[in-house]
Amino acid sequence: MATLRDLDALALAMPDTVRASLGDDRFEYVVGGKKSLCRHREERKDAIDPDTGERMRDVLMFRTPSLEARDVLLETHPEIFFITDHFAGYPAALTRIPRLAALSRDDLDDIVVEAWLAVAPKRAAKAWLAEQDAAD
Repeated sequence: MATLRDLDALALAMPDTVRASLGDDRFEYVVGGKKSLCRHREERKDAIDPDTGERMRDVLMFRTPSLEARDVLLETHPEIFFITDHFAGYPAALTRIPRLAALSRDDLDDIVVEAWLAVAPKRAAKAWLAEQDAAD
């Protein structure tokens, strides 16, 4: 069962990644001061809770390496991940914070690593992957 605390630990364990405040208790994890690997989205008119009709306040956006990788997440975990029309052509998957609990910590780790690799500078990503290969 993954938690926000796990997300924080996993994201901040990745090289050159910091947690940045977006205001209103929202946050994002940024690599190299530039690109977001995960972001707590603001309320948007395209993300409506089907049960309440209210705008969702608890949506996380995870970058994916490609649209194909995003679609795999959507297909393998339809109860956890979704997209809105706004993200139809963008390599990212959305989830609600409480749905993290349906993921194992290992699954969340894989998602964070893939998101980091999608936005990290190529040189940093290659170096990190080489370190992982050497450790195995």
